[in-house]
Amino acid sequence: MNKINIKPLSVNEAWKGRRYKTTAYNNYERSLLYLLPCSTIPLGALKIDIIYGFSNTGSDIDNPTKMLLDVMQKKYGFNDSRIYELNIKKEIVKKGDEFIKYSIESLII
Repeated sequence: MNKINIKPLSVNEAWKGRRYKTTAYNNYERSLLYLLPCSTIPLGALKIDIIYGFSNTGSDIDNPTKMLLDVMQKKYGFNDSRIYELNIKKEIVKKGDEFIKYSIESLII
């Protein structure tokens, strides 16, 4: 594994000024809050696995992750600073068959 000695840049440090949610994001957030099942999140460090089913092979694997995690925090009442492991995969599916699969587990550190 290669190591680069630089502090990772946060989203808050990367942008100037205030960012506003679009109508599409507000609709997505509302839909996700409704569709995410009720669940109890374990205490302590967390491991989250995500699989995105994209219909476009050009879809970036990391683009939807920030919004998904933000909505999960809102739904389940945890802080994403508790995430110590995050695994993301993508699958290509037919148009109309897009999906998000996920699991949230306790992580022993």
